[in-house]
Amino acid sequence: MKRVLVAAAALSTALAGEAGPFEDRERDWRNGAIVYQVIVDRFAPAQDLDAKRALYPAPKLLRGWDEVPKAGTYLPELKLSSAELEFWGGDLASTMGRLGHVQALGADVLYLNPIHLAYTNHKYDALDFQAISPEYGTRADFKRLAADAHQRGMKVVLDGVFNHMGRNSPAFKEAFADPRSPWRDWFAIGPQYEGGARSWAGYQNLPELNLENPAVRRYLWQAPDSVLRSYLRDGADGWRLDTAYELGHTYLRELTAAAHREKPGSLVVGEIVNYPSDWLKSIDAVMNFTLREILLGVAQGELEPATAMRMTSRLVNEAGIEPMLKSWVLIDNHDIPRMATQLPQVAQRRIAQALQFTLPGAPNLYYGAEVGMTGGPDPQNRGPMRWDLVRDDNPELVWVKKLIALRKAHRALRVGDFRAVESRQLFAFERHTDRALETVLVVVNPGTQTVREKLMVANAHLMPETPMVDVLGLVPDAAPAGFGPGVVTVEVPPQGVLVLRPQPKALGGYNRYKRVR
Repeated sequence: MKRVLVAAAALSTALAGEAGPFEDRERDWRNGAIVYQVIVDRFAPAQDLDAKRALYPAPKLLRGWDEVPKAGTYLPELKLSSAELEFWGGDLASTMGRLGHVQALGADVLYLNPIHLAYTNHKYDALDFQAISPEYGTRADFKRLAADAHQRGMKVVLDGVFNHMGRNSPAFKEAFADPRSPWRDWFAIGPQYEGGARSWAGYQNLPELNLENPAVRRYLWQAPDSVLRSYLRDGADGWRLDTAYELGHTYLRELTAAAHREKPGSLVVGEIVNYPSDWLKSIDAVMNFTLREILLGVAQGELEPATAMRMTSRLVNEAGIEPMLKSWVLIDNHDIPRMATQLPQVAQRRIAQALQFTLPGAPNLYYGAEVGMTGGPDPQNRGPMRWDLVRDDNPELVWVKKLIALRKAHRALRVGDFRAVESRQLFAFERHTDRALETVLVVVNPGTQTVREKLMVANAHLMPETPMVDVLGLVPDAAPAGFGPGVVTVEVPPQGVLVLRPQPKALGGYNRYKRVR
């Protein structure tokens, strides 16, 4: 009898919607979050640039906000490019002054490229991880920015460059000069390495850290006063790990566990360019470069829709939906040419972004993408934010806001499961939850001809004669698609995207869904 009562109580709770995997996913800010990426130096000009000029001594150069980055020349004495020493003067205070824009977009997460003390403008060559670069401000400034972001309902993720430091760091200089230095074992130094030390990918300005040294790991993430843990206490909510695949599984698991102990529910997302499946057993999430390749392949017509769908289904199944929802879906960033340059055809760009915001994951918006900024390979893709393009009549901004609003309005797009829709000529999939009428069907025609096709939708709880209405509006005057017994017939124009949502059919008060959630 007791077992019957327990089972009945569990069924009652489930039917009442009081608990379940989708509710759990909604409570976790990491699932399906909209991430806005900022390079602090390039996002917003400081209030008084002239007062900061002393912070950029030669050979560093402070540029005007209306100038654009250009390729530099190699400086052999510094072992870097002159382009790495050109600055635009943004800081944490100026970034905080523009958080209203990020909030108005609907972003959930502010992701900052490295802010720690470093010599170059990109700051992937740390001098001291525990200090903020003076051009940006102080740890107190970071605490203020994090508090402001939290008041606006946003989380903050920092960039952790724990694979290497900078050649100008005091620790490396001493280690390189003195074999008896206590820092010597923090690096791999010897004549067998070009330039005298093992460096990341051969860039001699970036000497690699020896993570096999326990002291290095204690400094970076293990100790209570470590880099990772102290910034989490200062207000960071997570870390994006640079070149995370080079840290290896053991150290990624150790680092992620340390972050979760310090701040339960914090996010550790890795820049892992590899196929993500096994890596997601060692880390919360990845920057999903594999999914990026698929969605770009669809948008550019390089992948046949059916092939692309098989790839996507395998990726989701092997990675797992839970880590996929936390993983970042990117099209461009500071290492990749800007989206408007990669995809100059508007139709292709619309397909890519529609998929970015409807496939499982957390869309990663690189600052300026929302206003159509252009830029080729680094450093051209790191230009100063074009605030002059932030206008209500900018079609790119209107489109991005529409995508964000669509995602906010539909629970299935944020935390829903993924299922392929059977199709030959169309790239089509379903996002669904425990509520049948929350189902969303996404149908993309990347081709050059209109496609009319009958699709199989393997959703057992969608009732026949349920109208499927386009809620995206990219296809003008799209007629509702009628849902049949597990099938729906759609007509999609060339390079068109439909986002279909079921609408209960008016039957004089009768409701086919009355006993199906």
